[in-house]
Amino acid sequence: MDATLSAPIGQLLDGRYLVESQIARGGMATVYLARDVRLERTVALKIAHPELARDREFVARFIGEARAVARLSSPNVVGVFDQGSTGDLHYIAMEYVPGPTLRELLNTRGRLSPRESLDIIERVLAGLAAAHDAGIIHRDVKPENVLLGNGTSVKVADFGLARAASGVRYTRTGLLIGTAAYLAPEQVASNLSDQRSDVYASGVMLFEMLTGVQPHTGESPLAVAYKHVNSVVPAPSSLQPELPAALDTLVALSTSRDPDLRPPDARHYLRAISEVRRGMPVPAVPVPAVPAAKMNGHALPTTGTAGTNGRGGAHRASKPEAAAPAGDAASDERDAGALAALGFGLGAGKEPQSGWPEARTHDMSGLSQTGPLGEPGDGYGAGRGANHTMIVPTGPDADFGDSGYPAWHQPRRQRSYAEPWLQRWLFSRRILILVAVIVVAAGVWWFAAGQYVAVPSVAGRTVTAARGELTNAGLAVSMGTARHSNTVPAGDVISTTPAGGAKATHGSAVTIIPSLGPVMVSMPPVTGQPAAQAEQSVKAAGLKFRTSSGTSASIPAGIVVSTQPAAYQRWPVDKPVDLVISAGPPLPNFVGQQLSVAQQAASAGGYSIDQVAATGSTQPPNTVVRQSPAAGTPISSQEVVTVWVSQGGPEVNIPDVQGMNANQASQVLTQAGFKVSEDDLGFGQRVTSYSPTGSAPEGSTITIVVGFSF
Repeated sequence: MDATLSAPIGQLLDGRYLVESQIARGGMATVYLARDVRLERTVALKIAHPELARDREFVARFIGEARAVARLSSPNVVGVFDQGSTGDLHYIAMEYVPGPTLRELLNTRGRLSPRESLDIIERVLAGLAAAHDAGIIHRDVKPENVLLGNGTSVKVADFGLARAASGVRYTRTGLLIGTAAYLAPEQVASNLSDQRSDVYASGVMLFEMLTGVQPHTGESPLAVAYKHVNSVVPAPSSLQPELPAALDTLVALSTSRDPDLRPPDARHYLRAISEVRRGMPVPAVPVPAVPAAKMNGHALPTTGTAGTNGRGGAHRASKPEAAAPAGDAASDERDAGALAALGFGLGAGKEPQSGWPEARTHDMSGLSQTGPLGEPGDGYGAGRGANHTMIVPTGPDADFGDSGYPAWHQPRRQRSYAEPWLQRWLFSRRILILVAVIVVAAGVWWFAAGQYVAVPSVAGRTVTAARGELTNAGLAVSMGTARHSNTVPAGDVISTTPAGGAKATHGSAVTIIPSLGPVMVSMPPVTGQPAAQAEQSVKAAGLKFRTSSGTSASIPAGIVVSTQPAAYQRWPVDKPVDLVISAGPPLPNFVGQQLSVAQQAASAGGYSIDQVAATGSTQPPNTVVRQSPAAGTPISSQEVVTVWVSQGGPEVNIPDVQGMNANQASQVLTQAGFKVSEDDLGFGQRVTSYSPTGSAPEGSTITIVVGFSF
């Protein structure tokens, strides 16, 4: 990728997005502040890191994020406006949300009040509910991905690890994907994730907002992740005793290590919180036993009971006491008063009148970051390291107990908190042996076949498409000398060196030979030349030709009438030109004419007339009733045209119409079988004469002279 693309500040991407400044940088992408010059609005532009742009799986996940979020319509999800690519640069144009992240707010405030915590988590769950309704799992819910805009808006961002819930619910085999501090136990133990995994992360985030710390800490992200499998999330009141029992139950409801005991999705968890805030009973949650010791660095009570009325909470523990009577109104009133004071009960859930408390500027590098497993100076759990999105190798059949099942799936009598099998492998010498075997096998594969790649067959493709396909195959591209081709259009690839299908080493150069198209020559002017001369001129120009004939009333036979292409037009040498040769004037139509007319035309054209008697014709004598060749056929001298001439019908007496009225005379003659031609002298209506007289063949024309008769 061009070096300028890795820091595109000041550039105009796709002719639309003017990059102004950097907002945040993560392990997979960098977010910039940009301006959409078409719609005149400010956007957040998420640009994938150049080093990841050639990873097809990453690009597919990156584009999938845009498509996933674009399907959502929720005020609590950061909107996606556009997605595009410019070369190896892939970007997503998103809604710009000014304001801090929830992480920045927690870094500034330490912890939040119950009302603030519930206001925020309700809006987060509303956004996740929209995603879950659309069949999308976020898989990386954490404070860094919660944006607090101006006023009271809360939006869930960064669906970079999201996937469809309707498809296979397992992550990629051998990978643990997510942020260690918020991973659900099933994600760590079984690589399994669904809507309940997002619910678990939301519960951990609620715990952190209420207490100011994360529930599990460790020396590495992996250690933190496994504590989610082997340890329960403590009750918030174990760290902040003034918190009401209902909050303990809400946290326990969402952070059960058994996903079947959690709400099935964000909408159900949101409904549970809303019901608690309206003063309804907290749903019952089974309580796993908690060791009587300091767990994860927090002091935990030694005993606890699960209550269905929210008095003790699922994870809350206290000194043993007798169960309150079912009708203990005084206790209920005390709980109701505590809930109302902390944002529960009637009237709770209203948005605060002012915006979110100010948060000082904070490094957002943890946003959607795929970080290392551990860096010097990083602290995990309460530190930054556990807040980074990680993609860690793991086993699909992780075993965390003697039974071969994850600890949270073992029967209660077999449940163990021993060091997980995978962790023992990862931190023992046996892993070195495994790594050595893998390295040797990879080396053998590389030198035998891995360093070679099949050259894609790009002949006939456009140069641009061929260059892209070869580059995607890991090959360098060089341009050879273009040459003419009568079969490959200009701009397409004639061939490559090495040829398509051959083996080449990764990064080696493939030479593309582009086509200039066929050789073009100028069409010589041959119109008006004799056919032989015209054909010779076309051959001399290097062109092929084909001829056809056509009649012409003005151009003699054997002369070129027209050409295709026209004179001086450039024409491919492999494509024949068309020459139209004159066949002479067309034969006139003699049918219906007198024989004398045909004889005169034949004399003028140099051809002769062969007269044949047409028997049975009723046409007047000497009328041509048929001819061969047909009218319009090219005719040349010395040719013979045969005409069939009528001999007339049987003789019929001509009625005497002398002195009759003109109309009466015409009627009489027509009834006798004759045609009538009237010669009007201009005055009078009497027939003064007619011809012929006596008799004539039936169908003959009788001419009557009409005038004044004395």
